[in-house]
Amino acid sequence: FNRLTVIDKNNGGKADSLNAGINICKSSLFVSIDADSIIEADSILKLVKPFLEEKDKKVIGTGGVIRIVNSCDTELGHIRQINVPKKILPRLQVLDYTRAFLLGRMAWSQLDGLMLISGAMGIFDRETVIEAGGYSTKTVGEDMELVLRMRRHMSEKDKKYEVTYIPDPLCWTEVPSDLKSLRKQRTRWTRGLVESLKIHRKLFLNPKFQKLGMLGYPYWMFFEWLAPLLAFAGFIYTIFLILTSGINWPFYLLLFIFVYSFAVMLTTWAILFEEITFHKYRRKRDVFKLIATAFIEPFFYPVHTWFAVRGNFEALRGKKGWGKAERSGFEKKKKVVRQPSVRQSANVAKAASPASTI
Repeated sequence: FNRLTVIDKNNGGKADSLNAGINICKSSLFVSIDADSIIEADSILKLVKPFLEEKDKKVIGTGGVIRIVNSCDTELGHIRQINVPKKILPRLQVLDYTRAFLLGRMAWSQLDGLMLISGAMGIFDRETVIEAGGYSTKTVGEDMELVLRMRRHMSEKDKKYEVTYIPDPLCWTEVPSDLKSLRKQRTRWTRGLVESLKIHRKLFLNPKFQKLGMLGYPYWMFFEWLAPLLAFAGFIYTIFLILTSGINWPFYLLLFIFVYSFAVMLTTWAILFEEITFHKYRRKRDVFKLIATAFIEPFFYPVHTWFAVRGNFEALRGKKGWGKAERSGFEKKKKVVRQPSVRQSANVAKAASPASTI
């Protein structure tokens, strides 16, 4: 603890606090970690590795796989046993995180189109972050906006750089376990996405920024931002067709079976790929629970879509701030064992001396 520095400052939000930490940091690299996260013992060592190995390009940031700690047995900041979340909402998010981190971001890393390092844990080149202006206090998506601004800064300076990704579970974080908290989180993510895309709209289909402008930015714009809006419009139109008897049921059912089967197969593949590679779950029933949940997850997609639509409305209204985050905590509470009370008889009580009386 003699190397720990605690900054006492006014509440200015997460981005402002991170900037304060960067200002007193003396090393060439810094790690950003959320307060509700547990890191693996060798996670920082793995994150630093790309900075030491890369010779041709400057590594400006590295991220890794984020896993869900809900229902895991923890003690003093260490995970004793990894369990599948007991509640359905956190379990659904396990599937979401598995696809996003193990398949999506690993693929974008190979394409050199990575636009996001999770705010839960990431390591950055301090000099580049300062040159780019540090974390922005004008958005709730400060993690994505920083990576975009760093990449844009390096491209405008014609410097060779790289944002890398470690496909290993490095950090465990708590996720919302009720719909209200999940709604707040997902609407905030959407607002952060819209704000980041708006700030860096110059990147869109700009060949100067190569894969970032021609591939990465358009993907996030069309598939992460606009796709939920189109999906929501599709849901409304489908309901309209059903009410007006204008739907072609054979075609609709065939399309539904195809889309549903593809979603289940993709998620099942992600689960099996992760289990074969890392084997984090020691019990087979945990893996079977996740696969069973994969058959339920597609029916929850309309809820996620509505959260994204609501996030767009909030961004349109100019809503700011994170809002209050509800956390149940992942430390197991120790049960207090009460000793049974013993009643003394009147004779015994009278015989007790003052020295032996409690």
